[in-house]
Amino acid sequence: MIPPTLLTAMRAARHIVVFTGAGVSAESGIPTFRDTLTGLWERFDAASLATPQAFLQDPELVWGWYEWRRMKAVQAQPNPAHLAIAALARHVPKLTVVTQNVDDLHERAGSAGVIHLHGSLHKPHCFDCGRQPAKALGMPLEPEGGRRLEPPRCKHCDGRLRPGVVWFGESLPSDAMHAAFAAAQNCDVLLSIGTSGVVYPAAEVPILAWESGAVVVHINPHAVAHGEEREYTLAGAAGEQVPALVQQAFAD
Repeated sequence: MIPPTLLTAMRAARHIVVFTGAGVSAESGIPTFRDTLTGLWERFDAASLATPQAFLQDPELVWGWYEWRRMKAVQAQPNPAHLAIAALARHVPKLTVVTQNVDDLHERAGSAGVIHLHGSLHKPHCFDCGRQPAKALGMPLEPEGGRRLEPPRCKHCDGRLRPGVVWFGESLPSDAMHAAFAAAQNCDVLLSIGTSGVVYPAAEVPILAWESGAVVVHINPHAVAHGEEREYTLAGAAGEQVPALVQQAFAD
């Protein structure tokens, strides 16, 4: 049951921030880093492929894996949580969506201006000069099961394109991080959905919101321990809890 005080806070909010993690995309069938890899990739640890050093050592292996991940993202469809988040924008004066996910499911569900803290599978850039190609990537070439693929070349310097995601050891994009932190510090309600809250500095987003006086709601399959005022937990699948929250808060 959703607490009446939370519904009241949702209705009164002038600015709501939605902060999403891998759990939301997982409900659309996109593998997370915790999932067991398959095919060619079952011999590898996902984290070992997500570093600049891995790309320098074997760019074909890393690009192939990320094309497999991009294929999974392209094949996936927005789930009820993505759709409810997009619908929420019609009920509040301001909605900011901040995500740790590197897919485009929020955008395909109808959310605009999504802040991607960890980059995007769909926006590669040159490893050497940092420029993004003018032409978007085509459909993924990677078949099910995985294989090595030669990365495309940069039109400016002939360097290899690399996935446009934040790898281990790299800093978050400063514009996205500053925008996310500013939104968190200036919202009335923050919904933290499908995120473990252990990956920093992204995990600071709900902390900043709470410290700035916002109501913070954790939506996860398992209850998140809390004991603070203005903090709620809704235990369950995002695809069930988020639509229920939006519907009950803004029922006509």
